[in-house]
Amino acid sequence: MSGDMMVFTGNANPKLAQDVAKHLHIHLGRATVGRFSDGEVMVEILEHVRGKDVFVLQSTCVPTNDSLMEVMVMVDALKRASAARITAALPYFGYARQDRRPRSARVAITARVVADMLVGVGVDRLLTMDLHSDQIQGFFDIPVDNIYAAPILLSDVWKQNFQNLVVVSPDVGGVVRARALAKRLESDLAIIDKRRPKPNVAKVMNIIGDVAGRTCIIMDDMVDTANTLCEAANALKEKGAERVIAYCTHPVLSGPAIERLEKSAIDELVVTDTIPLREEARNCKRIRQLSVAELMAETMRRINAEESVSSLFMD
Repeated sequence: MSGDMMVFTGNANPKLAQDVAKHLHIHLGRATVGRFSDGEVMVEILEHVRGKDVFVLQSTCVPTNDSLMEVMVMVDALKRASAARITAALPYFGYARQDRRPRSARVAITARVVADMLVGVGVDRLLTMDLHSDQIQGFFDIPVDNIYAAPILLSDVWKQNFQNLVVVSPDVGGVVRARALAKRLESDLAIIDKRRPKPNVAKVMNIIGDVAGRTCIIMDDMVDTANTLCEAANALKEKGAERVIAYCTHPVLSGPAIERLEKSAIDELVVTDTIPLREEARNCKRIRQLSVAELMAETMRRINAEESVSSLFMD
């Protein structure tokens, strides 16, 4: 491991940062990341970082704005302390769903706003996982490494040794991801056609493909309120599916998500630790969490050593 590499984190997901540092065989950089009494973020770096290759590892998850601001302030502190290169390692990139103006609605393209903020504050490189839309990489004028949790999720599917599998895309937008998984598993593909009358509300309309008597694997990049997932699971069971297992990278799980999962037809939801589970989610027996720490650590090691990152995900 190169001696010029350092990893710092804020308050959003300290356990993941600790696990990543452990895999890298380095200590987590010491920093004070606190608040003034009025809520202002205050950061002080407690390590020598001049000339170092520094990674700020933090998902911009709940509280989203505070987590994002911690990254911004920490990057500025590191820049002013003469770090040689600063990589924002954001396993979960918040605001990614706001990446376009649907039907020219008068809304912000907030994913671009966040990209501009990160570049403007001095980030030299971005590392993230399973971006909601791949084209968000084009919002940045710096190198972006968008890595994938698929190898981790796929490995778990193989370990479970499911029989009579069919991979299900929860919507048309997820077909590419689901097709790639189905190809690797040598299984059939089904697609759920749904209509979304308003944000976070989904209505299942039709299932394309044969799911009767089969184990259905739903693959998605994130689960937020779990409405889409629960509607999909219920529809699949109504069509005769034997089991429904969902694999989602980012467990946002906001609002009534846990309550919905408990009442739904989903047999199991498998997520990663890009976002820490709140207590209610940890106590939910239908949720199982896998770690991306080793994959994040290896990617960061390769970035530091100027080695190929894409080769990690090539067949």
